[in-house]
Amino acid sequence: MMTSIQKALRSLCLVAAILSGSGSVLAHAQALEPREPKASVLPTGGGKALFDISDVAILLLDHQSGLFQTVQDIEIADLRRNVEMLARLAKLLDIPVITTASEPAGPNGPLMPAIHELAPHAVYVPRKGEVNAWDNEDFVAAVKATRRKTLIMAGVWTSVCVMFPALDAKAAGYDVYAVIDASGDPSDMVSRTTVARFAQAGVVPTTTNAVLSEAHRTWDRPEAAELAKLYALVAPNYAAVIESYAKVKEVAAAAE
Repeated sequence: MMTSIQKALRSLCLVAAILSGSGSVLAHAQALEPREPKASVLPTGGGKALFDISDVAILLLDHQSGLFQTVQDIEIADLRRNVEMLARLAKLLDIPVITTASEPAGPNGPLMPAIHELAPHAVYVPRKGEVNAWDNEDFVAAVKATRRKTLIMAGVWTSVCVMFPALDAKAAGYDVYAVIDASGDPSDMVSRTTVARFAQAGVVPTTTNAVLSEAHRTWDRPEAAELAKLYALVAPNYAAVIESYAKVKEVAAAAE
């Protein structure tokens, strides 16, 4: 419930918005509505600055075979592996996934099939030629249908296919994360410029490893072994750590 002071401040801000003509009154009202506290925040305060996994949806945008061939800021094998990790994580933790592709019958090519193979619950939304997925009413309706307010986005190109809907989603009141190493751009300069614009707009740049760890939170959970396998995907050397640990345990057990 809002206190009388909060209500008064909200009213003053709305009046100021009307007088200044900056933005719609509805947008200002929605921005000022208090949110429910995160369910994942611990008594220690841990998790307050992290996303709440129960409020997350993953949007995978235009990971298409033709566009992959233009990517220069990340190795394609790494990019594809990171996208696959996000799909696996979504299935493991039951996170909603929405995919879309721009003109899949054209030179941009079809969506990488591994996404829907690894996350069979993912919803594909076709577009009608829109470059910006947020310009498509069906796509926005699919996002709203998840009833999630934290959107984790990745796509090709980062500077277009991710940035445009990320900025629009942020303006619509969503918390938005852009997974930079599950996305790709034509050059390092384009990628760096994109990250700077994300930061200016309040879109959070992140990585697949950070998304995995932020969703994971604790090893004291039944999915721990499966989560460890996902770490081996985003950090292949970690697979060697797991193998070494397993062998040490095997040798120790045999020696008893």
